[in-house]
Amino acid sequence: MAEMDTSSGGGHKKGPGVKKGKKLSTRVDLTPMVDLGFLLITFFVFTTTMSQSTAMNMNEPKDDDKTQLLVRNSGAMTILLGKNDQVYYYFGQLEAEKVSEQFKSTTFKQIRELIVTKKKSTPIDNLMYIIKSDKKSTFKNAIDILDEMSICAIPPGHYAEVDMTPTEEILISKTEEANGIK
Repeated sequence: MAEMDTSSGGGHKKGPGVKKGKKLSTRVDLTPMVDLGFLLITFFVFTTTMSQSTAMNMNEPKDDDKTQLLVRNSGAMTILLGKNDQVYYYFGQLEAEKVSEQFKSTTFKQIRELIVTKKKSTPIDNLMYIIKSDKKSTFKNAIDILDEMSICAIPPGHYAEVDMTPTEEILISKTEEANGIK
């Protein structure tokens, strides 16, 4: 509550030699204001909605050995993630005689163009991207390649994350050795 001290201590005289009365300031009690502040804070806390988490929907294959998805060589593109943001790829299935021609290296800046080109040149029913991560690749790289799939509008079910084969691990390590990637 607000209070005001109005006691002046005498009559109202004017003129020389008369002492003026001391003016006191107004005092405001802020206790109810603190209560009101806490009431408003609790009101807004209880009435606001928390932000919903945003996650990418992924269709992951079931771990069933009886049902395997067969992919045509003409529609498959395998993307291998190496260390230091290196990306390797090949189309179809690796053949021992043509490994040097099939196995190629690229960067994350150029992989989007390759994904889109493959999507345009392949019927959607045959299209499949196989993503494999090396033990030395980072989690950021795996998320980046999944983002590229989303950006390129590749439908779910047309890309999958699969374990890398020992042959592919050897190819990546030999390529990184030859290029001086540490």
